[in-house]
Amino acid sequence: MTIAAAADARAMPAKIVEPCGEHITMSVSFKDLQEAFEFVCAASGGEHQAFLCKQSGKIYCHSDLADDLDLLPDDIDDHEKFLPIPDRRDLDLGKPVALDFARQFLPGGFDEVRLFFTRKGAYARFKDLLARRGALDQWYDFEANAEERALRLWCEVNSIELSD
Repeated sequence: MTIAAAADARAMPAKIVEPCGEHITMSVSFKDLQEAFEFVCAASGGEHQAFLCKQSGKIYCHSDLADDLDLLPDDIDDHEKFLPIPDRRDLDLGKPVALDFARQFLPGGFDEVRLFFTRKGAYARFKDLLARRGALDQWYDFEANAEERALRLWCEVNSIELSD
């Protein structure tokens, strides 16, 4: 099954990071992967990176902003051994998720939200609208569920065996 077909089958955004081609030999904790994903997403400019060792299942975290994280192996750039943990952009969790939320939960607001995303500052305007409509908590739950589905699909596409 192609990545796009897998995404369509799960009603997920079609953009998924390309599979790594090699099966992960160790089970990986989904909770640990989620934490690494959140770490990568916490810095907008790519300052945070995380890598999954395909042989051991160990996750290595690196930040350009701090020196006290994991010491990265010398061969961290070897894609046969290490798989970079994606961020929200890699999993297409931005605009498509916001539009899906608007379509489902903001009656009469879809066109307004769609217009937000035609220029800069879209998320600030989107969240202002959500606050005015009392839908911020619902959005945060929706967004968290979309992130979990996308990360689990990424694991499946990359043949990552999850232990939890």
